[in-house]
Amino acid sequence: MHRFAALALALTPCAALALDTERGTITVTPVVTGLDAPWGVAELPDGSFLVTERNGQLVLARGGATQQVAGTPRVAAQGQGGLLDITLASDFATSRTLFLTYSKPQGGGSGTALAAAELSADGTQLENLRDLFESAPAGRTGRHYGSRVVEAPDGTLYVTIGDRGDRPSAQDRSNHNGAIVRVTRDGRVPADNPFVGQDGIQPHIWSYGHRNPQGAGLDAQGDLWTAEHGARGGDEVNRVQRAANFGWPVISYGVHYSGRSIGEGTAQEGMEQPAFYWDPSMAPSGLMIYQGDMFPEWRGDMFVGSLKFSYISRLDMDGDTVREVEQIEGDETLRVRDIVEAPDGSILFISVGNGTVYRMTR
Repeated sequence: MHRFAALALALTPCAALALDTERGTITVTPVVTGLDAPWGVAELPDGSFLVTERNGQLVLARGGATQQVAGTPRVAAQGQGGLLDITLASDFATSRTLFLTYSKPQGGGSGTALAAAELSADGTQLENLRDLFESAPAGRTGRHYGSRVVEAPDGTLYVTIGDRGDRPSAQDRSNHNGAIVRVTRDGRVPADNPFVGQDGIQPHIWSYGHRNPQGAGLDAQGDLWTAEHGARGGDEVNRVQRAANFGWPVISYGVHYSGRSIGEGTAQEGMEQPAFYWDPSMAPSGLMIYQGDMFPEWRGDMFVGSLKFSYISRLDMDGDTVREVEQIEGDETLRVRDIVEAPDGSILFISVGNGTVYRMTR
């Protein structure tokens, strides 16, 4: 168990902390503590929070108390799997719909799945839980589920899927491994997906050749960006494009953990280059492109959490050019798993190491 697991989960009135950045000191306040292995967070319109725990629990923190939300899917909580991302539908205020990703038990293994449900009016349970998508075939390892879900401006849903530890499968479009998939809110394949009707290719695929994208978010133009785990070196930021091949494992800026080279180098015709990469690896998880008013000097900047080095990377974006300009770090940024923009323009992030959701404000 996490070292904070013995504490009661709570919305905490803890004292605010200070965190230094290049743009001055900001305030960091713990808002949910005592978590075990938190993965995703969403703030509800009433100011309460939903937090996924990898062991399968969905926690509602509201009004100084917390409770487990009933009706979550059964998960394969093994390795990197479990209950993973959460995203509120753009019309949540009226529909109460939310989306979850999780590792679903499948015959002899597990796969990345996307589910939708409605949160009951009192927040105590999920209603009408249904799977919209599940990856195929079943993976035999507990690695590389990817598993962020992002709602596009047109209402379709992007889901990131890792290579499941089977590197060559990321180039094999007859399966979903190493792909970004795109589905409608009722789980159908959009007619304008790039490979619809092509024999031997999964029609859900939007892009492929990804290793393990654990961060995903939209820019102001509605374009999708991902942050992806490389091997030893070669963690990437990518601007995801329709039908694009991002090269894994044929090209990479990293090497295998053994030190052996990967694939055929760093470039190959027909394969995309990353917009940015880290070497050494920083283990990215959680990506947000800031659009709010609380930090106008950060508007348009990308934020990516680091699991390995325990900081929040701030990256400047100029078209397709991305460069890291700051590493925001302190005691609060221990293993940052998720980072999202809150409705009021503040920034929420999860520290797995501290078992805490924090809010960054002026």
